[in-house]
Amino acid sequence: MTLTVNEAFHRYVAEEPRIEEAARCTADHIRRRAARARFDCVVAQRTKGVGRYVAKIHRKGYTDPWNDVTDKVGVRMTVRHPELYDPALSLVKEAFDVSDDVVQDYRLMLPGREERFEYPRLHVQVPALGGFTDPDGQPYECEIQIRTPIVDVWADDYHRLAYKPPGDLQIPSDVSRPLYRALALVELYEAEIGRVMEALERHPEFTRGNKLLAGTERIYRTFAHHSFDRELSHEVIEVLQRAIPDDINDYNYQLTEFAEARRGELARAYVQFGPTSDHFLEDGRFILASQPESLIIFERLDFDSFTLRDLWDEGPFADAMLYDMAEIWGIDL
Repeated sequence: MTLTVNEAFHRYVAEEPRIEEAARCTADHIRRRAARARFDCVVAQRTKGVGRYVAKIHRKGYTDPWNDVTDKVGVRMTVRHPELYDPALSLVKEAFDVSDDVVQDYRLMLPGREERFEYPRLHVQVPALGGFTDPDGQPYECEIQIRTPIVDVWADDYHRLAYKPPGDLQIPSDVSRPLYRALALVELYEAEIGRVMEALERHPEFTRGNKLLAGTERIYRTFAHHSFDRELSHEVIEVLQRAIPDDINDYNYQLTEFAEARRGELARAYVQFGPTSDHFLEDGRFILASQPESLIIFERLDFDSFTLRDLWDEGPFADAMLYDMAEIWGIDL
């Protein structure tokens, strides 16, 4: 059934809480698939919001305003460099069982377009998850965007400075050309980051702690999305990596299995003792429950709490920090 703009507006107002929950479920599904695949990405969800939804209807002149807006739910996957675009796309296609028909590819250097500066990203259209449907019984559509951090920076500047002027007004060439020239710098920057990533693979002793933290953060993001103290994480990881097996890849797999097996207990722990919990806000305890390395601590408390305690005693941190985590996990040290 085709709705008028006014009918679409009222439906969106009524459906917005369900759309937001569908966005959360969809993003959580990608986070968990990425964690299991040990794939590095940052996943964020958003909904259009009533104001932006109506504005888009009017701006685009849609004749079927409910069905023509296909990004009521949006998820962004941010990957570190362009070589991860294809693995990210494969992960999404497998996670939602979709084909190339729903993929829009806007990457640089596609055949026949090598001489152009273009805004590089991938868009994939999928049904949002969570079992939520609109009054017509249709699942909400979700647009998944895959891009890199530096492209995010460029896109933000472009949208603020030169995006979609009203009517027939064109962006002045002395505005648009410098912005698109900047994409050449984006491409150069990302190429150098790719070289850095390759070089790091030749220094495993240097990257061990970084790989451990990256793998742990991937899993942690399936439970919590708040910011954390990265410097503290690196310092704690220096202690914890002495308590785990030498092969980081094997251990990250082991940690993933632990997180899936104990998901309910971990989720409750982060709700009850995380940074927005009454326990934390009342007296500032349980600080490590707000950090991704808490997953390693919980896993090691299960596996070998005595070795963890001995190594912790040799480190620079207060005993109370570890004992607080043991209290959360129900372990007597």
